[in-house]
Order: sequence, then structure tokens, then C-alpha cells
Amino acid sequence: MQKVRLVVSGRVQGVGFRYSTYSLALEIGDIYGRVWNNDDGTVEILAQSESPEKMAKFIQEVRKGPSPFSKVTYVDVNMANFADYHDFKMAN
Repeated sequence: MQKVRLVVSGRVQGVGFRYSTYSLALEIGDIYGRVWNNDDGTVEILAQSESPEKMAKFIQEVRKGPSPFSKVTYVDVNMANFADYHDFKMAN
């Protein structure tokens, strides 16, 4: 199981970024976790997958900005350790 924490900077709040990330996870499939807005203007994502290929695609698409109105300037990606998720949800 691959688990990552992504912190996304740029124009990522108020532009449908969380919903687009949620939709992306469902579209790719086998991506579970949470996405939420942080008070500092970033969006944070915890994601896990059994498939390294699907996780790589998910991260690649997040870097592009899954919302057509977003502008991603930086994505901090780190391996993480968190309790397993069995779905993907938006928080906040």
C-alpha cells in the first residue's frame, strides 16, 4: 500500500479544486483518502492506493490542476503513515 501526503499551493481554493480532486480519485479508481482546504490557502490530500501506476497518475493530474479554474504552482509530496481509508471524501 502506497500512502502519500500532498500539499498543493497556488490558486487552489474557491475554484472547485477539492471537488475535481475527488472526481479524479473516483475516475482513476483504487485511490482512497481525503482532501481539504488549509487555513494558509493550500489544499491538503491524503491518498493511498495498492497500485503504484494509479497513484503516479493521480499525483501527475494533481500537479496539472484537476480543476480548469485552478493554477497549481507547487505540490509537496511525501510518503505518509495514516490509518487506512476505504473511500475518498472531501472535508471542510
